[in-house]
Amino acid sequence: MKKIISLILILTLMFTGCTKNISEIENFEDYRSVYSGEITTLNYLITSSTNEFGIASNLIDTLVDYDKYGIIQPSLATKWSVSEDNLTYTFKIREGVKWFKRDGTEYGEVTANDFVDSLRYVLTRENKSLTANIAYSVIKNGEKYYNGEIKDFEEVGVIAKDKYTLEYTLKEPTPYFLSMLTYVCFFPVNGRFLKEVGESFGTDNENILYNGSYILEKFEPQSKRILKKNENYWDKENVHIKKIIETYNKEADNLSPELFLRGEIDNTTIPSTILDQWIKDEKKETMIRPNRTNHYSYFYALNFDPNFSEEYEPDNWKIAVNNLSFRKSLFHSLDRKAAMLTAEPYNPEKRIHNTITPKNFVSIKDKDYTSFGPLGEIVDKDTFNKEKALEYKKKAIKELKGKVSFPVKVLMPYNTGSSEWANRAQVVQQQMENLLGKDYIDIVIEAKPPTGFLKDVRRSGQFALLETNWGPDYADPETFTDPFNTEGTYNKPHLALSYIDKNGKSRYENILNLAKSERKDIEKRLSLFAKAEAFLIEEAFIIPYSLGGGGYSASNLNPFESSYSPYGVSSQRFKGQRIMKKPMNTKEFEDGLIKWEEEREEALKNSK
Repeated sequence: MKKIISLILILTLMFTGCTKNISEIENFEDYRSVYSGEITTLNYLITSSTNEFGIASNLIDTLVDYDKYGIIQPSLATKWSVSEDNLTYTFKIREGVKWFKRDGTEYGEVTANDFVDSLRYVLTRENKSLTANIAYSVIKNGEKYYNGEIKDFEEVGVIAKDKYTLEYTLKEPTPYFLSMLTYVCFFPVNGRFLKEVGESFGTDNENILYNGSYILEKFEPQSKRILKKNENYWDKENVHIKKIIETYNKEADNLSPELFLRGEIDNTTIPSTILDQWIKDEKKETMIRPNRTNHYSYFYALNFDPNFSEEYEPDNWKIAVNNLSFRKSLFHSLDRKAAMLTAEPYNPEKRIHNTITPKNFVSIKDKDYTSFGPLGEIVDKDTFNKEKALEYKKKAIKELKGKVSFPVKVLMPYNTGSSEWANRAQVVQQQMENLLGKDYIDIVIEAKPPTGFLKDVRRSGQFALLETNWGPDYADPETFTDPFNTEGTYNKPHLALSYIDKNGKSRYENILNLAKSERKDIEKRLSLFAKAEAFLIEEAFIIPYSLGGGGYSASNLNPFESSYSPYGVSSQRFKGQRIMKKPMNTKEFEDGLIKWEEEREEALKNSK
């Protein structure tokens, strides 16, 4: 531990500039942070990376937005209406909103056609948008256009009726449609500019336009990016932070607590490795506060389409993972509490959860989705069970005799941008190997850089077992099925053997399609999605793990001023936030949370 602390101190001395205590900082209009995972594109119409959403959300505005209580508010649309059959949504676009170049010069006005042009781009297969399926899941003829079944985009359910009137036509009633509109596939784009820059769109900060609260003034990958307040922004009175200065450092996770103490940055996560030091230190303890959990879901995925190196025996893994008993042995052997202690040492149970879709995400008639159907029997049941793990190990060895070489190599990469993840990988490796035996499994942990981790590891199938996550894009449980459908980029359960139904499709795919097709009876829809989710868990295709958020931070931002939304990108916006003169402590956070919850309850009542 002493060596680690010494290394951190040595590295921090390498940063230039004067050292100030937080209380001495005079400029409360700039927000400063460090990061280790670089974005790979500014093209918000093709990405599905949370990291890239965070940038785009501050540069581009959407039709609607969410306030700090999670209530939909007008943004680029000033008002909207829905037809009697619930298929047509008509939006009035805010007049006078402009597109700007990086240097702040005006390019043109935001019009209804910008939303038509963006959807055309997203639904053009050649553009390889990773969120196209979100759009075509609801828009009339969207999927047919994407698949080339129709060639005329005018047949797709989006039209600019005039300069400031936008109309979407849905293929079926979709009660959660408004909640989808803060997702990137429904962001606007200026069609003329898109044609001008062509394939260069989103390659740097010169090749995009801005209509949001910030302009990306500086973009130097693996060095620095600066977001500057858009002084011509239509709602600039609600943008209080003038500059967002983000500096790249591959050791950001380790260095940021010390940099915060030195007054050089305004926000840091406090890793569990040093949490005790902060809580027991009289000065530091006044700077630290808990974080709210969020609706991101974390789970361990078992890969049915391994594409990793031969040294890790992908063929052997593929045979093993297609055996239910083998999967069940892994499923019941993961001690999630032991894993969570690496991130939440004081109260790990508050973040562990047993389903993919979190509790309190969506409900009907006061009945939570996770209580529907077979999920009701899973939601409160711990998956860790030593006896069952060993029982299934015994069965797997018998069933795989002569087919699989033991120990089975289990490639489990981790992201080096997180020290907690590195620690957790070692804990999981040792805990599972000790329980099941090194004669049965050989978990190989592999360090991978944070930049490109999503693309190079998860999407490319460079893993056998992987801690991964998914955040909701809209207010319906269908959003939590996206990682696992046939176009998903996670563990691809549709490729699992012995699960093909008579129609040639996988059992999960058939259950899922049945759920997706139910649009009128919402209770039935939730029940069908609950059946699909329970199938993934009961067949041990994934191991549910935890909620996102949680942990501890030291921050000069007030968490109760930020936009609140479980879905879309609103919660990543800096709009509305101010930099405090001193960080919030735990008592202030707890009091603030109680007040916010009371205010939110009242606001929700008044919004109905």
